[in-house]
Amino acid sequence: MSPLPFSRWLVGASALLALPAAVASERVQVVTSFSILADMVEQVGGEHVAVTSLVGPDGDAHVYSPSPGDARALADADLVVFNGLLYEGWMERLIDSSDYRGALVTATQGMRPLARAGQGDHDEHGHDDHGHDEQGHDDHGHDAEAQHAHGDDDPHAWQDLARAETYVENIRDGLIEADGDNREAYEENAERYLAEVQATDAEIRALIEEIPPSTSVITGHDSFGYFADAYGVRFLSPVGLSTEADPSGASMADLIDVIEEENVEALFHENMTNQSILDQLAEETGLSVAGTLYADALSTEGEASTYLGMMRHNAKVLHDALADPDHEDHGQADEHGHDHDHGDHDH
Repeated sequence: MSPLPFSRWLVGASALLALPAAVASERVQVVTSFSILADMVEQVGGEHVAVTSLVGPDGDAHVYSPSPGDARALADADLVVFNGLLYEGWMERLIDSSDYRGALVTATQGMRPLARAGQGDHDEHGHDDHGHDEQGHDDHGHDAEAQHAHGDDDPHAWQDLARAETYVENIRDGLIEADGDNREAYEENAERYLAEVQATDAEIRALIEEIPPSTSVITGHDSFGYFADAYGVRFLSPVGLSTEADPSGASMADLIDVIEEENVEALFHENMTNQSILDQLAEETGLSVAGTLYADALSTEGEASTYLGMMRHNAKVLHDALADPDHEDHGQADEHGHDHDHGDHDH
């Protein structure tokens, strides 16, 4: 057999080299607003998606400023996924400026959200109804006017794994809308992922059950309201739902008073908030900083680099710092077939 002419060999080689780019271009191009959503999309989309996250791991979506490159990424996308509930205050403007006309997924659509701290219907979920002082701060020192700009609803709904099921279902439906040819794959991936979400929820409940129910902790900002509602640990913070504002000296003094009045056991850094504030609280109160929690962004590496890994990490860090060493082994109840009360959640 005679060898191929050089020209035909060159064309064949060029075609092989172009294959990876061609495969990538055939995938559904998905843009998400932040890293937690990006991981969810990758879990549901699998090999059929190529995901770009505007705010990456350890990034702060509260203070993010979109670039012209972000607008171009949206213009080239097949699907855009964002949280909603005014979490990404810049997202609507970005979508408008990009002239994006494709499928949109609001991940919290169809979910009844919790009110942010300071709103009256928190009582319905077991939280205090915090008043506001004459300066517009609530009794934890949060700037009420600044919080109002982010809406009356707490946007951090992914912190409750039962509500995360709504995220997964909305992402699945958005992928099917953008790429109906792979509907079966998206449905199968979503079913598998939902089972993992439910298993992780049970794992977290078993860990948190060993923490005394009266325990309070302090984190960098008000991002754990849904976690508290779902799993029972009470969270306080020196700032509100957004990380944009630093607490005033008066609000820090108020928080120190709260620490002395409440059963506050530990302080926890967050991976994307100002750690110096909690370091100051630790110095002034004698409480220890017991670890780092991941609230609004994944880690660049390690267990918290995926959404479910992040949730497990947070539960383990809280458990290791706060669990009652005399608590009866939660595993024994499971072995005898007794169900844990997972509570009621709105999806």
